[in-house]
Amino acid sequence: MTELSISTAAGVFDAIVAGPPEGRPVLLLHGFPQTGLAWQRQIEALAADGHRVVAPDQRGYSPGVRPERPEDYRIGVLVEDVVAIADELGWATFDLVGHDWGGAVAWWTAGAHPDRVRTLTVVSTPHPGALAEALRTDEDQRARSTYMLDWRETPATEDRMLADDAAQLRALYAGKVPQASADAYVRHLSEPGALTAALNWYRSGRPDTAIGVVDVPTLYVWSEEDVAFGPAAARESGKWVGGPYRFETLQGVSHWIPEEAPEALNRLLLEHLRTYGD
Repeated sequence: MTELSISTAAGVFDAIVAGPPEGRPVLLLHGFPQTGLAWQRQIEALAADGHRVVAPDQRGYSPGVRPERPEDYRIGVLVEDVVAIADELGWATFDLVGHDWGGAVAWWTAGAHPDRVRTLTVVSTPHPGALAEALRTDEDQRARSTYMLDWRETPATEDRMLADDAAQLRALYAGKVPQASADAYVRHLSEPGALTAALNWYRSGRPDTAIGVVDVPTLYVWSEEDVAFGPAAARESGKWVGGPYRFETLQGVSHWIPEEAPEALNRLLLEHLRTYGD
């Protein structure tokens, strides 16, 4: 794995890259509060299988793309970033993988640009339409999502998360993320303005447009011990996929699937890519 700078009209994204340049392209989108490092085990497995893999630090996480206004983190802008990164890499089509917030961006990107996304793999995050319905009708999901409202408070949230050597931020990883990675995330988000930028994803307001059915081949991987996303939205996500769809549930695994259960995720991901190869 090596580091890569990707220049776009929005700014310069930092990224991790691996695999042969001529390999089938895969773009990996991380979530909160992490960086592209969250995909380390997937990058290794995909590169070993001959894929060209890029895992960028997304908007706000890359210092070169860190606007101050919450509205600059709207979902439509985040989708534009994905397309701009792919364009800069010269990828007409690519396989898209996302976890947590990266999963939400991946759903929206596949919905808006089905001509660009060869396959979609989403980890943890249900389809936004299914999540919206669960928030309206499911008391369990509403309770799980209260943190989203709490984190819109600024700068109080940043102060709380970074106090006492970022104890509250570290607690989010629940001991399921490797300690070295957790330390790296905390260092990264302790940089001036970095945590505010990451939290601006929650503060950006409602999406500009509604998302519909996703028609690309989709793999959705959810875990039973996910504290953020409950079973109601997870099980209903398939209703929002018009193309081939596979839903997998991991038992005894928390929200941090890519790092807690890398072997299981890698197996599912590689099977999905091989099923829908050229």
